[in-house]
Amino acid sequence: MASLTLAQANKIVEAALADARRLKIKPLAVAVLDAAGHVKSLQREDDASMFRNDIAIGKAWAAVGMGASSRVLLGRAKENPQFFGALSATAQGKFLPQTGAVLIKDKDGNILGAAGASGGTGDEDEAACIAGVTAAGLVAG
Repeated sequence: MASLTLAQANKIVEAALADARRLKIKPLAVAVLDAAGHVKSLQREDDASMFRNDIAIGKAWAAVGMGASSRVLLGRAKENPQFFGALSATAQGKFLPQTGAVLIKDKDGNILGAAGASGGTGDEDEAACIAGVTAAGLVAG
């Protein structure tokens, strides 16, 4: 079974932050988790707020845990708020179904993990993650 390497995870973070600087997004934190939800790589830019790491991890954790981007999860949460509230409580607050995280897949569609960002708008966070995953030669989902 394919797995996410440290080199790939670091490349995702590096490229996501570079894209955020290019687009002049507010300072971000970018987290990359493996398929089991463990942090593989994490960086918080200078001047990013103290909450950014936890939010980026929570977005990515929700995505990898549910096998869907956080954008999709946000839509599902709006349709079924009680269930998603229970998920968040069960996960002790680590589950954040907010736009800004994408799945990381290999070319065959296997889920290797997720990348999440926090600091910009949800759309900006998501775009940075997509740029990072693509730069690492993987597929954002």
